[in-house]
Amino acid sequence: MSRIGKTPIVLPEKVTVEVSEENLVTVTGPKGTLTQQIVGNVSVEKAEQDGKNVLVVKANDELADTNAKHGLYRALLANMVKGVSEGFTKSVSINGVGYKVQVQGNKVVLNIGFSHPVNMEIPQGLTVTCPTITEMVIAGISKEQVGQFAADIKAVKKVEPYHGYGIYYTNETVRRKEIKKTSSGKK
Repeated sequence: MSRIGKTPIVLPEKVTVEVSEENLVTVTGPKGTLTQQIVGNVSVEKAEQDGKNVLVVKANDELADTNAKHGLYRALLANMVKGVSEGFTKSVSINGVGYKVQVQGNKVVLNIGFSHPVNMEIPQGLTVTCPTITEMVIAGISKEQVGQFAADIKAVKKVEPYHGYGIYYTNETVRRKEIKKTSSGKK
């Protein structure tokens, strides 16, 4: 039995969960609706524990594949519950001389040292804001979608290790290399 999988998911007051007979889980909350198909020998049940509504994920056998899916689906469902109640955000920063970012309609425009600006379309269900010209905040209800779009933006210009120019997560530590030292003219 998975240690992660056996932990029940506490449902906030405004979140409702429906489980169909085909193991399709629909989570609805104030921010939106998410669905997840449960495959394998794993089942999902609603229950009540200590006066709170909880979601319990159960493994129906002890196979290694079922054990892995038990923990996976519990984590996915917990992220869905958090997403529809609170949402997820990811902050991305850019560093470089003349580098800037802006949102124009449903596109993010990156000026990051190329001969042309890079336009990236914002996926449906995400919102992107730019508090400063070198920072953007990606928000949405799907943790997977928010993380994937942030990773796609980060992959456009990887961080250069000597000066730190490039795109990185705001809370990420950028490893810098020391610049090669030259001799002082001694022979």
